[in-house]
Amino acid sequence: MSKSMPNPAPCLDVPSDVDGVRSLFESQAYLADRALATSVYLALRLPRPLLLEGEAGVGKTEVAKALAQALGTRLIRLQCYEGLDTAAALYEWNYPKQMLAIRSAGRAGKTGDSAMRAQDIYTEDFLIRRPLLEALEQDRPPVLLIDELDRADEPFEAFLLEILADYQVTIPDYKTVRTVQPPIVVLTSNRTRDVHDAVRRRCLYHWLDYPDAGREKDILTLKAPGAGAVLAGQVVAFVQALREGDLYKKPGISEVLDWAQALVELGAIELDYEAVDNTLGTLLKYQDDINRIQGDEARRLLQDITS
Repeated sequence: MSKSMPNPAPCLDVPSDVDGVRSLFESQAYLADRALATSVYLALRLPRPLLLEGEAGVGKTEVAKALAQALGTRLIRLQCYEGLDTAAALYEWNYPKQMLAIRSAGRAGKTGDSAMRAQDIYTEDFLIRRPLLEALEQDRPPVLLIDELDRADEPFEAFLLEILADYQVTIPDYKTVRTVQPPIVVLTSNRTRDVHDAVRRRCLYHWLDYPDAGREKDILTLKAPGAGAVLAGQVVAFVQALREGDLYKKPGISEVLDWAQALVELGAIELDYEAVDNTLGTLLKYQDDINRIQGDEARRLLQDITS
């Protein structure tokens, strides 16, 4: 069993209940349902890392951003990608600066064995901190966002285990860095591949799905107030029907907001065939999907939602 870590509550104004978490998100214009708010509340109080999975564009990254903003703490983001290693994620030594220091010592006529020189250059002055190390060394617990973990290679997940289990990391030739107050860790995955079970066991888990029609309309009203009630309702109905079809990439919340704002900019008061056909590129991001919807299918969908 992993050792328990101190709660971040002494340093951060963490809500005392689930409703408080929902209010916290609402203060940042993020509408969280009760299930998500419960997962975030437990992640804050236990504390445990929170793994958010779901399709791209459903608001996973925004959870971490809104949480950091609401708690008044720093957001430290590690964007994952294929080939990500410790040099980019944790730390690296400033080799040019080390070489300059060695040469300067030589020109100054300093003496001493090579072991002493090596010891001198593996100090804090030569250490370049990357996101994971930065998160561990903060006096005030930050929100650490490990974004799109599924894009990283599996060996990187193994490297994360020490940090997720004990909130510490060992740097050879330097020291073991242990945090006093653990960061609030949010991991996201779009499920382009499965995240390893060892990582999952160390996290609380929540699947973030596309919002239902009622919540999506609330989001649209909040984020795109220029869209009137009629247009907002039709946009939501059209997108909800669109997601039921066979698309390569279903539109996420961010694309829906872009589409609504584009329609408002064009002066649309309600949806019509021409407006849909001409603006599908703000909603759908693959030409095959646009070809599938443009024309007759768009007309059918519009007839279904307006009849």
